Amino acid sequence: MAHTRTNPPAMLRPARHLGHQIATVAADLPLFLTAPLYRRWHCRWGATDHEVTAELPGDDRLPDAAFRCTRAISIDAPPSAVWPWLVQAGCLRGGFYSNDLLDNLARPSAREILPEFQVLDIGQWVPMSPSPSEVTAFRVTGFEEHRWLLWAKPDSTWVWDLQPEGEGTRLVTRVHAARDWRHPAMAGLGVVLMEFGDFPMMRRMLRGIKDRAERLHRRG
Repeated sequence: MAHTRTNPPAMLRPARHLGHQIATVAADLPLFLTAPLYRRWHCRWGATDHEVTAELPGDDRLPDAAFRCTRAISIDAPPSAVWPWLVQAGCLRGGFYSNDLLDNLARPSAREILPEFQVLDIGQWVPMSPSPSEVTAFRVTGFEEHRWLLWAKPDSTWVWDLQPEGEGTRLVTRVHAARDWRHPAMAGLGVVLMEFGDFPMMRRMLRGIKDRAERLHRRG
């Protein structure tokens, strides 16, 4: 007798997604706990010497930032296929393609291009939470379509640089984060987030963008 494969009931799908997200965070837990031990290595994960020293948009904004990292990944898809994933990034937008349990309220990051989030304007929010503010969220500060995109807030900059690499893309990202110890609680939280949480989540984000861009590009 033939058996027909059926999809799981809708009520089970959120539980399955949540279970996967918990497993993802658990898998990254050793990286979260040990990141300060190999800071010199992970602050340039995937990047060449040239990429680490090259000037990028936003470098002049926080020249004395306590935290600076430059990371990179090669993607087998052209910049035009990578760009939309950056444009729609943000909490409760396309997500951050990383640990959704931690940065997207457990809502799975998009696996398709979302037309409603493909408008890009200077000054618009890149939310890190449902209620963006000048303290908690980045704003789009500058961009050149398919080439580079700069997000910034008073104490941080986050830039994405897309370079053609053959028929693919070299995606480089750099973060500068300052610490204002006049506000010790926020500065202390920043230390924890950047020194322990930044690398595992950034690495997963880069790999998440790579996977999505390559998959969609292969589909044509």
